[in-house]
Amino acid sequence: MSNKELSKDESLALITDMIGQAKRNVAKGGSFYFLLWGWVVMMANIGHYLIAKYDWLDYPYIVWVLTIPAAIISMVHGAKRSKDAKVKSHLDRLYSQIWLAVFIGVLIILFFMANVNYNVNAIILVFAGIGTFISGQALRFSPLIMGGLALWVASVIAFNLPALDQYLVGAVGILAGYLIPGYLLRKAEK
Repeated sequence: MSNKELSKDESLALITDMIGQAKRNVAKGGSFYFLLWGWVVMMANIGHYLIAKYDWLDYPYIVWVLTIPAAIISMVHGAKRSKDAKVKSHLDRLYSQIWLAVFIGVLIILFFMANVNYNVNAIILVFAGIGTFISGQALRFSPLIMGGLALWVASVIAFNLPALDQYLVGAVGILAGYLIPGYLLRKAEK
């Protein structure tokens, strides 16, 4: 690489290219997480609702153990993606930190869920909405922005329903907030 001075146009083109590459790095494979977590959380919400509604088991929350392998798969996938990345940009780091913050927030809620009578679904929808909305803004991907809004609407509805019905609202919110945008993001990645 030479040490020649770049013109204004060359500098602008280089900066634009670097921003575009950072967005591509973040977007590439990002649908994996939305689809994985979308399916796991939607199925867990539906499973919890059905088990509790029809009294199939004494512990309907058992279906949430599905999130443990999903967390392991996410970590392995993220580590592999990070290792394979040729360049890690500021946007790459910011994107991962957003979801780390959401994860920590959800863990805190789960740790103290007895304090809110185990009724955490609406609160978790708020956090999912924050992560999805900010991800959509970072990627400038409207379906994720709309997904974040859908999760917030689902949260508002869930806060106004009995605990059992919140699981159905959670499933619909995840469908609208994670799965639909996730499939659209996967299509955009290709």
